[in-house]
Amino acid sequence: MLDTIREETKKAAGELCRLAKLKKGQIVVVGCSSSEVGGGQIGTASSPEIAAALCDGLFSAFAEYGVYLAAQCCEHLNRALVIERAAVPGAEYVNVVPQPKAGGSFATECYRRFADPVVLEHVRADAGLDIGDTLIGMHLKDVAVPLRLSVKTVGHAHLTAARTRAKFIGGCRAVYDEALL
Repeated sequence: MLDTIREETKKAAGELCRLAKLKKGQIVVVGCSSSEVGGGQIGTASSPEIAAALCDGLFSAFAEYGVYLAAQCCEHLNRALVIERAAVPGAEYVNVVPQPKAGGSFATECYRRFADPVVLEHVRADAGLDIGDTLIGMHLKDVAVPLRLSVKTVGHAHLTAARTRAKFIGGCRAVYDEALL
């Protein structure tokens, strides 16, 4: 099962990067319930082993595109985010270290693996993956656009993806930059 989770996650992350046309240095928020991936109900069966498999897939795909992962913690840490310090220079950090039962196994594993992790309360990500209906919308830029990936689930968890785009302003006479769509 862990190999399948690794492959599903890597495929979904790569597809997201490609469809969202992500560029090096952009941020992807990922919310993930290892409980849901394993077939349980969110918050009931946190699994460090599943979290490690998820990270393997995500880190592999995101490294190819040069994008940063922002790992959303669970509700016990108010959905704070673990991210590499280099992704958010000058950001205001909070002092907390995620744990499997306070932050979630996924955020805990990301904190362990990042070279220089920091935790933030907010980020404005360019795209996102929601694995297990963890509600990542609060961490996306203002205009989120759903993406339909070929991967619909990771393990037993429902998968939702989104990219963001610049706001349209100016009405019917406005001209828009196709590259920003």
